[in-house]
Amino acid sequence: MPPTRPRNFRLLSRALQTSAISRRRFLQVSTAAASGVVLSNCARNLSNNNPSSSPTASNSPASNDAQTLHIFTWANYTDDELLRSFKDKTGIQVVVDTFDSNETMLAKVQAGGGKAYSIIYPSDYMVTQMAKSSMLTPLDQSRLKGADNWLANWQDPVYDKGNAHSIPTVWGTTGLVFDPEKIDGDLTGWDYVWDNVDRLDRQITLINDPREVLGATLQYLGYSLNSTKKAEIEEAYDKLLEIKSTVSSFKTNGWEDQLASGDLTLSMAYSQDAIALMEESSNLKYVVPDTGSSLWTDTMVIPKTAPNPDAAYEWINFILEPDNAVKLVERLRIATPNAAAFERLSDQLKQDENLFPPKEVLAKCESVAPVPQEIADLYDRFWTELTSS
Repeated sequence: MPPTRPRNFRLLSRALQTSAISRRRFLQVSTAAASGVVLSNCARNLSNNNPSSSPTASNSPASNDAQTLHIFTWANYTDDELLRSFKDKTGIQVVVDTFDSNETMLAKVQAGGGKAYSIIYPSDYMVTQMAKSSMLTPLDQSRLKGADNWLANWQDPVYDKGNAHSIPTVWGTTGLVFDPEKIDGDLTGWDYVWDNVDRLDRQITLINDPREVLGATLQYLGYSLNSTKKAEIEEAYDKLLEIKSTVSSFKTNGWEDQLASGDLTLSMAYSQDAIALMEESSNLKYVVPDTGSSLWTDTMVIPKTAPNPDAAYEWINFILEPDNAVKLVERLRIATPNAAAFERLSDQLKQDENLFPPKEVLAKCESVAPVPQEIADLYDRFWTELTSS
């Protein structure tokens, strides 16, 4: 097992993610989407998104010569060992800058500040947005090595048909993390919360995202996470009011120490954050609710303004090499959609259901899909009433 990073490293980087605007907020003002497609994937707030937390990060892109590659990504998707290995093989120096939301990244690129970058790591829904806005270079499949070697769910993703503009790189789930010693009986999903309202006074945290929380409740009620029916959304809101007394706070991050110390009973969390915490607090457990949850994917793209597309293809092919993808899973505990890499993982990693949930779990997951503006406003209105009441 690789060494874990110091806890203060994670907490420093997580501090940037406590704002109400999540990586999925874009979805709530989009008006077109395919719904009902399992594994079309959603985005999420990843941990470790502070540029200063990475010794390889740079806030001011340097000159863009043929031997320099500038990358814009989430901070826990690269490390020094990866960058050294890439330079040893190609001679190309990598400069990594990080963003803390897709919207922050998009705003910078649209304002012209992204012209230094030849690789960007947008989430699935943002790939759709950027491609429709003609911001991405269609990938030259003849220059890619191993880009046809995906696990089934990423071979023709709904957010980028045929992977025409993007390379799926990391994926994960949303679920519940808790200490089994504090739970009376088994916890397999949201039933536990509604069945134990009196015992859980201010004992849980929910992700600070209306589509995640209302979506999970919709699934709990037997509806789609992406419901556009006003009656169903209102029913989910009313259901959440029943457990309002159990909620200590609405936090995407910042709950970790409270949960690890026993001040909380459970937290709604993204799988990668849960896995990182469980490496330090082995008494904790993570589950994807049995009524379903959301699923997300992050990708690599080459922007149309890329100053060094040759180096970008070198980077993509390097990441696609199964041995390199395996090392990233081992070191960073991130789930890969690379089928060849998955086959080379140790049995221990393959069988880690937090990283790689079984098919029957994934079958219950949905992406967070865009909804019409009127419905987005409804989600926002109920969310404001829920969080402010």
